[in-house]
Amino acid sequence: MKIVFVASECVPYSKTGGLADVVGALPKALASLGYEVEIFTPRYKVTKPGAVVPGAESLTIPLSGGFKFASIQVAEEISGVRTYLMDCPELFDRDDLYMSNGKDYPDNAERFAAFSMAALEFAKRSSNPPAVFHCHDWQSALLPVYLRSLYAADPFYRNTSVLFTIHNIGYQGLFPPEVMAQISISKDLFRIEGLEYYGKINLLKGGIVFSDYVSTVSQKYAQEIQTDEFGHGLEGVLRSRADRLIGILNGVDYEDWDPATDRLIPANYSPENMRGKEICKKSLLEKLGVHNPDLERPVIGIVSRFVKQKGFDLIAQIADELMREDLYVVALGTGEPEYEDLFRSLAEKYPEKFLVKIAYDNALAHQIEAGADMFLMPSRYEPCGLNQIYSMKYGTVPVVRATGGLDDTVHPFDGDKGTGFRFRQYSAVALLACLQRAIATYRDKSAWSKLQQNCMKEDFSWTQSARKYASLYENLYAGKIGASVSTVTAFS
Repeated sequence: MKIVFVASECVPYSKTGGLADVVGALPKALASLGYEVEIFTPRYKVTKPGAVVPGAESLTIPLSGGFKFASIQVAEEISGVRTYLMDCPELFDRDDLYMSNGKDYPDNAERFAAFSMAALEFAKRSSNPPAVFHCHDWQSALLPVYLRSLYAADPFYRNTSVLFTIHNIGYQGLFPPEVMAQISISKDLFRIEGLEYYGKINLLKGGIVFSDYVSTVSQKYAQEIQTDEFGHGLEGVLRSRADRLIGILNGVDYEDWDPATDRLIPANYSPENMRGKEICKKSLLEKLGVHNPDLERPVIGIVSRFVKQKGFDLIAQIADELMREDLYVVALGTGEPEYEDLFRSLAEKYPEKFLVKIAYDNALAHQIEAGADMFLMPSRYEPCGLNQIYSMKYGTVPVVRATGGLDDTVHPFDGDKGTGFRFRQYSAVALLACLQRAIATYRDKSAWSKLQQNCMKEDFSWTQSARKYASLYENLYAGKIGASVSTVTAFS
């Protein structure tokens, strides 16, 4: 069975967030189960070019706003997975993937419409049609729309299904209706049963409506996005497709995230021998400018995009009280100016305790996971989250808000069982109380050691999740759970 992943980013070729990690890892796990898996993704300026596929030196993309032309390159095969790169400099040879100076590129609709159509056109160069296109987020959401409209009568795709995965429903691909004429979308689809959304077109909505099945990245998040609080305006659409909506928890690639083998940390360690973790802690604090660090103090780590979703407004409210505790905070990330400025100001106010680097730094991210004692994720919402999973592998105890994948993966420590600390109410008071519980437990060395061992025994490798996806692909291909678009008629 042939599965084609269509996604706007994929490690090691491009990355802005967890989507790239998933698209880089899940196909390898599926290939190990015997599936033929390909990835189709853009080649950006940051992406090392591959060899041009013979016969695909100039792929024609027939958008209604004007033809586009791309060459298709093939990257080196990794773990049985072949990745194809859409090379169209006009659309993708840019410094960043989606935006410049904090603003979305104005032609994003055209860019990713061309990308989605290119995936369909290139797949037809093969004699073997995909059993399933697995599309991810709004950037590839037009593929199922095109498949069920422009390509509806194409016999090549007669038995092809689409699984559409929502990684973060907060990003929807909203554009004025005028772009429909440029991206081969019929005006007939500008209706509530189609892509219309409060006077705009919503590409994510199109992916939800026109795909055979919809998944998201944790069981809890699949429930949450059907509610007014977490649905970002699409809760009614999702409730109308509830019988074709599933949450499958993301896995992680322990080849990259394992303290026993990690080459980016100063000392390796394992559950059987934890001495290296203290070396990592000392090295981390010294690297960030602490002279003679006090290793008895707990280190709270943060590695994140600095955006509203991540709950940093709560940290602003408790920062002064938190800094009265005998601890260090280490934060790494980039994002919205408001939150970058917040972290800079805290670092200036507490230079020996609140240690900040405003940057993307993969090596330092690993060093924080290894050197911190706790990892903080006070998110407003979190579809899955990966850092809490990485943290557990490194014996770094997660302190999280009980939402989405954080609620699914972190279980409260009761002195014997459990893997971390959770708070449910989105408030500064609840966050501070949760951190204080964690700090009190840290002072009990026996309890803390037990908690670390619990964390490090957890297994979130991709094998189990890959098997769930494989079962879904098999059922789609067998026609057991597919649904025609015509069955979706109205939304509550």
